[in-house]
Amino acid sequence: MADTLNSLTRDEVRDVDRRAIDELGMPGVVLMENAGRESARLFRQAGLDGKVVICCGKGNNGGDGYVIARHLELEGVSVRTLVFAEPDDITGDAGINLRILQQSGANVEFLPTPHAEDLQQRLADADWIVDALLGTGIRGELREPFPTVIAFINAAPARVVAVDLPSGMDCDTGAPLGECVRAEMTATFVARKQGFDAAGADAWTGAVEVVSIGVPRSLLAACGLR
Repeated sequence: MADTLNSLTRDEVRDVDRRAIDELGMPGVVLMENAGRESARLFRQAGLDGKVVICCGKGNNGGDGYVIARHLELEGVSVRTLVFAEPDDITGDAGINLRILQQSGANVEFLPTPHAEDLQQRLADADWIVDALLGTGIRGELREPFPTVIAFINAAPARVVAVDLPSGMDCDTGAPLGECVRAEMTATFVARKQGFDAAGADAWTGAVEVVSIGVPRSLLAACGLR
């Protein structure tokens, strides 16, 4: 179903989410749960195992990462979640999922201003890194700590997968906004993003797999995405 959809622009992504919440009454936290659960399932199917480090920002992309962490731990995977923000910066649906993850006793560390040596050590023994730093809304030059974090992710020996799109990529153009995560696979939501169709974008996204967030066909059609 999802692979028949048009590629989405940044504004179309927002419109799908808004209409699912406002018109259908689907809570945002349900959409986030669906996105994270399906991403975790896809990554496991791709062979994700061993020691996993999930790198999260303060927004909804990070929220997807917390859901992924919970579902991977449920399957017995060794997970460390690194949050590149202060705890009080995580609000809304992402905050709900962060609190669930913390209360479950998961390994969660906050690194709002990471030091290079500490960050390198935390990534050095990972078998896989999940990039859940930045989502489709990002545009313009990245601000610290994200350029530094992305550079260390790309330099790490681990295999890297991305959530929705590689952090540092412009959703609409596919251009890197300075540093950009190089993933071997991207689990993207609802449909491919317009930027993925740009020449050379696959060097950043790797293989792109579309995962469902539970939005009904009728809404996709209403959004003009069929």
